[in-house]
Amino acid sequence: MHHDKASLAALIGSRICHDLISPIGAISNGLELVAMGTPDPASPEMTLIQQSCDNAAARIQFFRIAFGSAGDPRLVSADEARRTLANHYGGTRIITEWALDDPASRDTVQFGFLAALCLESALGQGGSIVVAVERDAVLADARGPSILNDADCWSLLETGAGSADQALRPAQVQFAFLRQLCTDAGVTPLVQVSATHAQVVIPLTTA
Repeated sequence: MHHDKASLAALIGSRICHDLISPIGAISNGLELVAMGTPDPASPEMTLIQQSCDNAAARIQFFRIAFGSAGDPRLVSADEARRTLANHYGGTRIITEWALDDPASRDTVQFGFLAALCLESALGQGGSIVVAVERDAVLADARGPSILNDADCWSLLETGAGSADQALRPAQVQFAFLRQLCTDAGVTPLVQVSATHAQVVIPLTTA
């Protein structure tokens, strides 16, 4: 069996998410049972534990698609994609919209989620992220009071070449992974960045 580095990394991500979601789900179920046996309102401590558990589960569900293996033939419903994206950013200063009403391929959703992660890094003061599919392309659009323009990261995504003097940080891995997925699919992402607006366009078909 042979796997290139990108697909191996995706398989590792899928395995980690798969193995983590079960115990977190079990903790959440246990908290619900405790709450059912307690007539009084939940204590602040129990509420905090439940919120933290829900947040962890939401992030794992999101990362499972964003950093999982590409090429899965199953479709993701619009409700699932919308809910997963919204839950991932719940409690943050970022408002999201999944602007698709039809089911989408898992690869399309993965492109959208990774593009959202890239745009998130530019929204230091919060803002909005809208993901749509228009004219056979994933269109991820971010707006905020101030867009942080990390030229090296955007260059890495658009051309595959970042600064030779700057090492990629863990918080920036989505740029490299999305670029690799685009390269594997034979498409080239397009990026536009201004003071209050950033956009990532990923074609779904080769030219």
